[in-house]
Amino acid sequence: SSGINAEWPLRPGIKKIEEIYLFSLPIKEAEIIDFFLGSKLKDEVLKIMPVQKQTRAGQRTRFKAFVAIGDFDGHIGLGVKCSKEVATAIRGAIILAKLSVIPVRRGYWGNKIGTPHTVPCKVTGKCGSVLVRLVPAPRGTGLVSAPVPKKLLSMAGFEDCYTCATGQTATLGNFAKATFAAISATYAYLTPDMWSPTVFTNSPYQEYTDYLAKPFVKQPKKEVKY
Repeated sequence: SSGINAEWPLRPGIKKIEEIYLFSLPIKEAEIIDFFLGSKLKDEVLKIMPVQKQTRAGQRTRFKAFVAIGDFDGHIGLGVKCSKEVATAIRGAIILAKLSVIPVRRGYWGNKIGTPHTVPCKVTGKCGSVLVRLVPAPRGTGLVSAPVPKKLLSMAGFEDCYTCATGQTATLGNFAKATFAAISATYAYLTPDMWSPTVFTNSPYQEYTDYLAKPFVKQPKKEVKY
């Protein structure tokens, strides 16, 4: 990524992460998220749980890490990784969380005064038996929620929200995934204020095709003489 960033202003390219979401381009490197959101991203380990596999010699224990990542301003990601060591599991989960970062749509409870502060409409998410429902709340309510969804909602940038959960919410992994699914559903609803015809420009692949067709030449490192 250092090669990409070195002369960024000189070459054509995507300036905002929203351009990637507009054209539904897959993000395949965590460094892309670092480049756009970098310093604003905060990550939190939700849980580390041991999982076991029965073998002839006994059990083989591995560690499963759940990590949430967000910028507290409209972007949230959730990563799950299993590994032999705790540190490796956390590192892998952070990378997967970055790759799964999604845009979050925020709205109003009543009159459109000030900045959007809650979910735009009632949304639900489901994982396993856990079903999470997010309901818009008036300004000043805060996040009325269990600890796990509260972390995800605050990381996503919601200030006020009512929640309702059913199922086995003690299964933290499914509880977190269901909340993440509900948050990602905020952009799945086409509300009347988005009915104006969308004027699509060329996809970045099309727009920068001349530049992308050129073979990539790695810049030689400058030698430092002491």
